[in-house]
Amino acid sequence: MLILLPPSEGKTAAADGPPLDLDALSFPRLHRVRDQVSRALVRLAGTRRAAEVLGLGPTQADAIETDARLFEVPCAPAGSVYTGVLFGELDLASLDADATARADASVAVASALFGLVRVGDPIPAYRLSGTVTLPRLGPVAGRWRPVLPDVLDEAADGGLLVDLRSGAYVNLGKPSADLAPRTATVRVLHEQDGRRTVVSHFNKATKGRLVRALLVEGAQPTSVDELVVAWRDLGWTVEQDGTRLDVVTTGAH
Repeated sequence: MLILLPPSEGKTAAADGPPLDLDALSFPRLHRVRDQVSRALVRLAGTRRAAEVLGLGPTQADAIETDARLFEVPCAPAGSVYTGVLFGELDLASLDADATARADASVAVASALFGLVRVGDPIPAYRLSGTVTLPRLGPVAGRWRPVLPDVLDEAADGGLLVDLRSGAYVNLGKPSADLAPRTATVRVLHEQDGRRTVVSHFNKATKGRLVRALLVEGAQPTSVDELVVAWRDLGWTVEQDGTRLDVVTTGAH
């Protein structure tokens, strides 16, 4: 099973650690594009256009400085660099040794800069979204689409893909035709007063809890149907339409 998460916009910079080494990252087939995108980002960050192109405001100059020094700033495991609601609920740091090993083996994070990383991969607190177009390189999504589907196939290794990415990161590379029937896509619906809506906070928080539940319980579903059963057994309300799963929450759940 491969569990694929979206990245967080906010990141926690490492206080110390090694500098970025692209060769140290998982999924080495992505190395060439990683090199292209990272060097284009460093070039952009040294220009006056950086904030505009990256969609950053005047209070985010530190993020541009980090991008400019991408190969100099310290790195930390991706699971501790990514922050935000989903990663807060997932709370990798509090997992026991067995659940941590399962996370290391089965959880990956989509990235506009690196394509795909394991939670233990050392990365800096970069800023680059999946919708950015880099000067001289073009849309970052266009760079990842030709290579990411094959890497997802390889990483899933004939098993289940649980795709929790948001739209901009799905656009980096969708599962191949072979992998699609084994790919569960998940939508979180918040139900209140008989109405169901998609609420960003509940969506992110619930996805973090769903993944944590699988890791803690050691569930190893091998198909979309088995994933539905696993989450239902853990107390979640899951409605299935083929490979699309709707997880329905109520109240503050």
